[in-house]
Amino acid sequence: MNPLDIFLNRHGRLRSGWRLVIFCAVYFTALAAFFTALYAIFFLLKIPNARLAGTLGYVVQSFVLFATALVVGWGCGRLFEDLPVRALGWARHRGWLRDLLTGTLLGVLSLLLAALVATVFRGFQFSVAPSISNVAFVKTFFGSAVIFIIAAAAEEMLFRGYPLQTMMRALPFLLAVIPSSVLFAYVHLDNPNVAWGFTFVNTTLAGFWLAVAYFRTRSLWFPLGLHWAWNWAMGALLGLPVSGITSLTRAPLFRATDTGPAWLTGGAYGLEGGAACTVALIISTIFIWKTRLLRPDEELKKFTDGEVPKKATSDE
Repeated sequence: MNPLDIFLNRHGRLRSGWRLVIFCAVYFTALAAFFTALYAIFFLLKIPNARLAGTLGYVVQSFVLFATALVVGWGCGRLFEDLPVRALGWARHRGWLRDLLTGTLLGVLSLLLAALVATVFRGFQFSVAPSISNVAFVKTFFGSAVIFIIAAAAEEMLFRGYPLQTMMRALPFLLAVIPSSVLFAYVHLDNPNVAWGFTFVNTTLAGFWLAVAYFRTRSLWFPLGLHWAWNWAMGALLGLPVSGITSLTRAPLFRATDTGPAWLTGGAYGLEGGAACTVALIISTIFIWKTRLLRPDEELKKFTDGEVPKKATSDE
């Protein structure tokens, strides 16, 4: 065995595991450098760090996460695999808008299915929210949609972007999906009111759900639709905590009263911490895996079916 085989695959490229490690190292180093510099500027200008708290801070941080994952993912893809930026899955390919809208619809329906399961087993009672100001309702109904889209795009870029894709080029999908799904679950464990067991299991399952969505289209538009619409329906429509967070949806359309056991409804963490979510995610994942309504973009599919020969890629 050649010692270099530890690092290089049969195509002479750095192995996918090393590519993932390098992506993570560069990504987190870049984030640390950015926020260190930002807080240093705040300190020098005597600006309170609280300026990055609340909704504005949530949006800014999501944008920074997205931009960093995009740049580092493109750089790793270009350097290690000779891939153009469109290989990451954000290209406006044929059918991209259909994928986004289909994902949005299915994301809402999947969340409503989870809420229905919990309600049937007497976990929730829903009522129309009491009279609220039009401004508050608009902020929640439409403003939260924008926030959830930005946040979902950041997480899709980070977890279903380069990390998932580079593993898919080297491993069978069911193995390639494990690192990104576990990391996706891990970063959610710091959220408020975490229900440790169900939170980790369900968020790992959600990572798999979104990865299957990417696999079926090879585009990030479809999982983006699923992701943001699930969060929006949970918070802005039904008035439930979104991964433990309630500050983004203060004036929802409905109000939920949690009357069931936490293992079913998720308690203060929200649906994602309970068994009703588990059932809905499994059903939705099976549907996405089997449906004939989805098909991958052929150009993007070539980028993830295996290691791409250098002569097959360009930036044009």
